[in-house]
Amino acid sequence: MTAVIGLDFGTESARALVVDVHDGRVLGSGVSAYRHGVIDEQLPTTGAALGAEWALQHPGNWLEALEASVREALASARVPAADIVGLGIDFTACTVLPVTSVGVPLMHEARYRGEPHAWPKLWKHHASQPQATRVTEVAAARNETWLARYGGRISSEWMLPKALQVLEEAPEVFAASDLIVEGGDWVVWQLTGTFARNACAAGYKGLWHKHEGYPSDAYLQALHPGLSGFYSGRGGGQSVVAPGTRVGTLTAEWAERLHLEPGTAVGAALIDAHAGVLGSGATSAGSLMLILGTSTCHLLLAEREQLVPGVAGVVEDGIVAGLFAYEAGQAAVGDSFAWFVDALAPADVQAEAARLQVSAHDVLSTRAAGLRPGETGLVALDWWNGNRSTLVDAELSGLLVGATLATRPEHIYRALVESTAFGTRVIADALRSGGVPVTRVVAGGGLTRNRMLMQIYADVLGIEIEVAGASQASGLGAAMLGAVAAGEAAEGHASIEAAAAAMAPRPTERYHCDRAAHERYTALYRLYVDLYDHFGRGNDLMHRLRELK
Repeated sequence: MTAVIGLDFGTESARALVVDVHDGRVLGSGVSAYRHGVIDEQLPTTGAALGAEWALQHPGNWLEALEASVREALASARVPAADIVGLGIDFTACTVLPVTSVGVPLMHEARYRGEPHAWPKLWKHHASQPQATRVTEVAAARNETWLARYGGRISSEWMLPKALQVLEEAPEVFAASDLIVEGGDWVVWQLTGTFARNACAAGYKGLWHKHEGYPSDAYLQALHPGLSGFYSGRGGGQSVVAPGTRVGTLTAEWAERLHLEPGTAVGAALIDAHAGVLGSGATSAGSLMLILGTSTCHLLLAEREQLVPGVAGVVEDGIVAGLFAYEAGQAAVGDSFAWFVDALAPADVQAEAARLQVSAHDVLSTRAAGLRPGETGLVALDWWNGNRSTLVDAELSGLLVGATLATRPEHIYRALVESTAFGTRVIADALRSGGVPVTRVVAGGGLTRNRMLMQIYADVLGIEIEVAGASQASGLGAAMLGAVAAGEAAEGHASIEAAAAAMAPRPTERYHCDRAAHERYTALYRLYVDLYDHFGRGNDLMHRLRELK
């Protein structure tokens, strides 16, 4: 038996999987919640209050959860420590923390224990939005070419806006930090004693490019003089390596804590959603991965780099070494269905759900599944939480057109589902128009359990959709990183592609496009695109409505 461990660090907990390196079978698992969870009201150490849109975490919680989940997984797998040859990690991003030159988080120092800016900022920390706006505006004013790789707008979730917020609001913390690092890279550093930045987070969240490097110092100085040298020092400066690259091996201390062998290989980290691409086996050029949940993340692998309007990033080696990974997204998918059910589903739907002991979503899906494409007479825009791709405008809002006194709840529910499929088609069309082929679609996430939704997506996109076979795709993807870090000599794998070929399970289901339905949906899609262009590009009505609130 040869096995590896995949560590999946989420927003609330860490999960460990022990996986057979030869066939991808999960031999054991463990999960541990972070003791302090998401810190968004006050610091647990001093009670210092946090402002609006703050979201922090305690780095000690990550290590506690790592140790507990690995021990639980090993106990359930009953695999000897000598059989574990590698360990891989995926992590939320952009979750960053200021540290000393030897990796000690500044929040551990007595003088900074009560300073929120010394703590790790979780990915969903949005209090740096004013800084993100300036990062974008200065880049646009200077015609910085790298801005186009990110759809023309930089997110408040990313490293530079968060670092700028620290500089402006707690300059003493910024000055004391030797490095500002991603949480995933920090955990690898703790385990191995070696620091490296992973290409996925550096590229998507840190504005790094494999050949051009980081934004210039001239840009940084224009943004804020105090940022001079940021990317040659605390925000960059170190080697950037592809996910799964062997960063080092477990130290003696961590081998003892995890009940593993010293010298066990540890691979460079990967963003959690992106690890799901590996676990789903979508590792070849042309493969588009849809992670369908409350929102949707679209990840596509390609052989060439192209600038595609509205795409939220393209990174060489970002997921698979040697390929370019494109990222796009829709801000509200499952959330829009939940909003409708929670706010507007009538009593008869709720009563039927209670009688059948199912959810209101199940009732509406069953009713809606009996309708033909276009039968509702409705078309919607799926912007209930703004538009992430391709318009990159968080201030747009949802829209429903065609409702009459004959419109029923299931009509609206189906129109909402169709609108999210149309939004995905806009992204796929933009990629293809930009010279990036889309030849295969793989879907994962909780919404893949809705058969009506999956068939609508296949019919709208005009292509077969495979449902990923891995129930823990990100954790399995992380395990593949460990297998690559171990290498063939230790009975691991030589590459991510080889690991995925051996370890990714077959699709659980395939949804085939109904050509007649696709033709009807293409006609409806043209109406969607008309609305998309009118309200997204040619009319500021939605922005003016927001101003009236």
